Amino acid sequence: MRIDENDALPGFAEYASQVSRRGCVASVELSHAGIYAQAVAARGDPVYGPVETEGQYGHVLEMPESEIERIIGCYAKAAAFAKGAGCGMVTVHGGHGWMLAQFWNKTLNTRKDKWGGPDIENRMRFSLEVCRAIRRAVGNNFPIEFRMSGSECCPGGYDIDEGIEFAKRLDGLVDLIHVSAGHHQQPDAMVITHPSMFCEDGCNAKYAREIKKHVRTPVAAVGGFTDPEMMEELIASGGADVVEFARQTLADPDFVNKARTGREDEINKCLRCMSCFASTGEGRHFHCAINPETGHELEYRSMPPVKEKKTVLVAGGGVGGMEAALTAARRGHRVILCEKGPKLGGVLLCEDKVPFKKHLKEYLERQAMLCAREGVEIRLNTEVTPRYALAEKPDVLIAALGARPVMPPVEGIDGANVFAAEEVYADPAKAGKKTVVLGAGLVGLEIALFLTDLGVDVTVTEIAAFPNMGFGSMHTLAVNKELRERNIPVRLSTKTTRIRSDGAEIEDANGAGFIPADTVIVAAGMRALRDEAAALAQCAPEFVMLGDCRTPKNIIAATQPAHTAAMLIGAR
Repeated sequence: MRIDENDALPGFAEYASQVSRRGCVASVELSHAGIYAQAVAARGDPVYGPVETEGQYGHVLEMPESEIERIIGCYAKAAAFAKGAGCGMVTVHGGHGWMLAQFWNKTLNTRKDKWGGPDIENRMRFSLEVCRAIRRAVGNNFPIEFRMSGSECCPGGYDIDEGIEFAKRLDGLVDLIHVSAGHHQQPDAMVITHPSMFCEDGCNAKYAREIKKHVRTPVAAVGGFTDPEMMEELIASGGADVVEFARQTLADPDFVNKARTGREDEINKCLRCMSCFASTGEGRHFHCAINPETGHELEYRSMPPVKEKKTVLVAGGGVGGMEAALTAARRGHRVILCEKGPKLGGVLLCEDKVPFKKHLKEYLERQAMLCAREGVEIRLNTEVTPRYALAEKPDVLIAALGARPVMPPVEGIDGANVFAAEEVYADPAKAGKKTVVLGAGLVGLEIALFLTDLGVDVTVTEIAAFPNMGFGSMHTLAVNKELRERNIPVRLSTKTTRIRSDGAEIEDANGAGFIPADTVIVAAGMRALRDEAAALAQCAPEFVMLGDCRTPKNIIAATQPAHTAAMLIGAR
């Protein structure tokens, strides 16, 4: 959002009013991209950085001192604008490789004047002058937060030792030093800035802890926080004064209230699946895989009340089925949830032994618990057939039957040493000491990571010329990083022609070959149980088919239609 134009005032004033009227502090983050100023390059204006160089979006000019002074003034003007609009705080973004951090970087900033070079005071000057200018513009009683990377965590970037020195120079100039980590334009460091599911909870708190030892200014920690006890411990131990989180508020906007009122078991903990990043990249709007209302708040706020309470039969207890059942029950309907297996959770239950999917396991368990708490009648080991459904006489039938693994037409695919990925997830011992995974989608690559961590020698083959896990998504970056760190071979443009008891025969650009293995794991996609679901279509006056039994995709593609379908029952 632009903050340097008067036309922005109504929007910012409304934002500040909405936040402050609820007893909170409205803040605005002030950022300049420097050499990564894509929007500037797109409109044909010069892109400036610490020195002249070739950048990601074209040629970068060395920022003249006059432009530095102008931008310092822009920060001050923007902060004053935010204060005038009713905001109670501003955040100066000086981390993640953006402009101010570019001036800090001694590898990049080789200027010969007072704004750069080997002297840390010169490289910090831009940031310090920005803070001083903002203080003059907003006065002494208006909080200024400064966001920095404790370490840039990438080649050519600075480490925590230099991060501490930077923080020392901010000490006393600002009211809160917000310590993040990483670099937004370096793929492997970007998934440190935005911790992936492969990172431990609170993984970046270590940088805040170190900086806290050297400054008097309050310090904020950020990065992968979902557990209120962990946050409480960090503050109580003196590791930080403030804990910040973003994705967790998308997963559960009521996080703080639930923690305060002893309802921790109801907290929807962020999976770090990066669906929010994917959706904002595709549609410029945040959505969440496990909170279907995120991004649709206005729609659900205006949803009409239930006019007629109905009996709802949900066939299938996976993520879609549980979300539909839970939502319908909360709307006041009588809900029967049938699952043909012994436990709710569907196909994703097989991943409950995977360390980097621990929050997924918690989510499935929490949804099952909430269904029971909301009065859903849960019937396990119960398959919904047309005969069964007709006997129940529901007003609404929701089919969420899921999908089953595709077994490609390869000679030997029915061998005793061949397993679907979900079978090996459920019993990793089936993988043996050496295995070949057929399919480089997310299922195949994630099971390769899981098994490698268990000591299995894994090779992944993919018939296509590229992995099938989406292009440029944050989770893709994280998976690729983990594959490189584990040295897992992924053989693309490789066709498996025959599976033998001792491995897989293949064909690639070099001709025929053989990969020895104890087992072969098939991760070649899923087949929607569409026909099985469609057979239930005439068993109730209202019928909805959703989730993988329509088109196998991901969690968000199941939960959002499930929530919407359940919200509409009896409302029209």
